[in-house]
Amino acid sequence: RQRFDIVAQRALEAARTLEPPERRGDTVARFFDLLEAVSRRGAYLALLTEYPQALHRVLSVLGGSRWAAGYLIRHPQLLDELLDDEAMDSPFDWPEFKRTLRLRLAAADGIEQQMDLLRHAHQAEVFRILLIDLAGRLSVEHVSDRLSELADAVLDVTLEAVWKQLAKRHREVPKFAVIAYGKLGGKELGYASDLDVIFLYDDPDDAAADVYATYTRRLITWLTTATGAGTLFDVDLRLRPNGESGLLVTDLDAFRRYQLREGDAANTAWVWEHQALSRARYCAGDAEIGAKFEQIREQVLTTPREAAPLAKEIVEMRERVEAGHPNHTALFDLKHDRGGMVDIEFTVQYWVLLHAASDPELIRNTGNIALLREVSRFGLMSEAKAETVGAAYRIYRKLQHKLRLDGMEKARVDPALVVAQREAVLRLWERVFGEG
Repeated sequence: RQRFDIVAQRALEAARTLEPPERRGDTVARFFDLLEAVSRRGAYLALLTEYPQALHRVLSVLGGSRWAAGYLIRHPQLLDELLDDEAMDSPFDWPEFKRTLRLRLAAADGIEQQMDLLRHAHQAEVFRILLIDLAGRLSVEHVSDRLSELADAVLDVTLEAVWKQLAKRHREVPKFAVIAYGKLGGKELGYASDLDVIFLYDDPDDAAADVYATYTRRLITWLTTATGAGTLFDVDLRLRPNGESGLLVTDLDAFRRYQLREGDAANTAWVWEHQALSRARYCAGDAEIGAKFEQIREQVLTTPREAAPLAKEIVEMRERVEAGHPNHTALFDLKHDRGGMVDIEFTVQYWVLLHAASDPELIRNTGNIALLREVSRFGLMSEAKAETVGAAYRIYRKLQHKLRLDGMEKARVDPALVVAQREAVLRLWERVFGEG
């Protein structure tokens, strides 16, 4: 009780000096939410009492981001990270992170403890990235890179741990890989992003299909189940072949046939699935399967296509996306409204599918801004327009990132903030697809 009173008083005194002044009330309210979460944990109250710099850092985090405040309140053990100056300045060493995590899992007492260890390790690294981000030492692109690399590393270690727990495994190491799509595939992951993934296996064993089906179900449980330490990831599997009606895990050769449309018409990939493939990459598991996937991806993207039917398909898909994300406010939705991020992404994907056979650089999963520059070098738009639209995409991402940190579920802004950017994107869409 004495420590609680001391910490509360010091926090109120320190909050009076926080900038900007309009955030002080929110910061104090969030701090008392945190105090409530740790009030029965004497070690954390002692930490905040005995280390004034930790208290100031806590207040800085709580005042700097509503999302960060919520994350810290849900995971108060992360207070320990605020004292670790060395961790803040250490480079991100993912091979070492995986090595250490494997050792900790090997020494764990049972599956539940292993699942908690994975969650704690992931949370600590997310919080480290967050602290460096709030200190202004990472660009939005670098934040996404680090979060994506962390997800790859955690997935890789989790694959190994789950396989070792499988009773009927038929080989020492699974012939199994995770393929990332969407934000993880494009290395544009945010703090609260779910993982768009599919699972592939390449194993001639007669029992392989059943073994990997069981393995995949167990893996999804490990990733998504809420334990005492929280959840690890939200996983979206809708991009697997045949969508929600498809198998959880796909044989590599069946995936190849599906994507290259070598089966019957009812069992072949749609254009939107090929669009999604432009942002896909191998991220964890068997590297040989990853290399074979990349060969399939390249073969799909370089398939000759006619411009008019392709444009029609993409325009229709854009209309479906817009209908699925209605915006009834006066604000501009950075991602889904016309002139926003989806328009840029769909335009780039159209060019990739149409011209990758002639320009191999378009096959590379280098991100929308880099691909816009390549499009200009290929002669499809001027260098100046590529830079203008690329800058618009970067601004949209920065605003989206800021809103997410402020705890906003929808990334929407005053339209006056992005008039020039929106007009540039709309002009590009009209020029490419012939629509106003």
